[in-house]
Amino acid sequence: MYINEISLKQYRNYNQLTLPVENEINVILGENAQGKTNFMEAIHVLAFAKSHRTSKDKELIQWDQDFARISAEITKKNGPASLQVILSEKGKKAKVNGLEQKKLSQYIGSCNVVMFAPEDLSLVKGGPNLRRRFLDMEIGQISSVYLHDLGIYQKILKQRNQLLKDIFPSATKEQDMMLQVLTDQLVQTASKVIGRRFSFLKMLRTWAQDIHWQISRQMEKLEIEYSSSTEVEEGMDEKAISAALHQAFEKAADREIRRGISLVGPHRDELILKINGKEAQTYGSQGQQRTAALSLKLAEIELIHDNIGEYPILLLDDVLSELDHFRQSHLLHAIQGKVQTFVTTTSIDGIEHETLKKASTFHAGNGLLTPAK
Repeated sequence: MYINEISLKQYRNYNQLTLPVENEINVILGENAQGKTNFMEAIHVLAFAKSHRTSKDKELIQWDQDFARISAEITKKNGPASLQVILSEKGKKAKVNGLEQKKLSQYIGSCNVVMFAPEDLSLVKGGPNLRRRFLDMEIGQISSVYLHDLGIYQKILKQRNQLLKDIFPSATKEQDMMLQVLTDQLVQTASKVIGRRFSFLKMLRTWAQDIHWQISRQMEKLEIEYSSSTEVEEGMDEKAISAALHQAFEKAADREIRRGISLVGPHRDELILKINGKEAQTYGSQGQQRTAALSLKLAEIELIHDNIGEYPILLLDDVLSELDHFRQSHLLHAIQGKVQTFVTTTSIDGIEHETLKKASTFHAGNGLLTPAK
């Protein structure tokens, strides 16, 4: 999968930009606050129809403008495609070959992207929400059904939480009945979400464990476990997951009403990463944590290739300088010759690798990206 050309209009500090892309590796140089990350964010928005930096789309639109637009011509294994995402106060639209997609869940997956940024180094040591987000975004790229189910789950969860707030300290008969209906609906969709997470983790382990073993010079074994807020365990089928969730909701009923929030479900679940049997978040060194994060990202690339038959586009946003020489080399060697990559950095001095020597280089400044001479 390759981007052949990308255009931005009224997107952050880019008033009008059209950038032909002819190379597999593309390095964007520039000082901080010159728009390097804005450009990478735009590719992320093209893929996911949302930013990885903010949940407010209006922040992506230039000041005093009504809309922002990201367009790209890409090449996939089945041929060329035109993609477009338009952001405005009225909402967002996503188009494939000029046809607006009725649901964003149908659009996501049109352009597959893996992003590795400094904040992703916190994937291991950060909070559970980061790892849940990692799960949801990456599964969503290969399964529109998962995104559909997750969207339904989140909608029901919001309704159920509101009802829990309304019924404290006592509930009417109608509210009790409504709570039971919402609980049943939540369990039904939660079972599907958790089941697909289990399937994804089985595939992820296949790649991540071997990659981590190689990066750690065959000294560290990476384990990835799913920690549930219930008695749900990997290997359970959807029916067994559903039964465990129902039981958990019954046990948590009084606490949920007192607290006014749903305490059970995939929105409370967690990924546990272990290195040589010890939890990496608590006991891992910074180097071990970074190796684990890098292993997960490289595993994503291979997993997507396994599932859709082509490699995603890789975005390395100011992350090379955060890795030591050995991890830099492993990363660049892993992508060489097979993954179209965009790299942002203030300087490539000190990064000696054949991959970057063959790269196209652009300078970011004044809302433009100009080819280096």
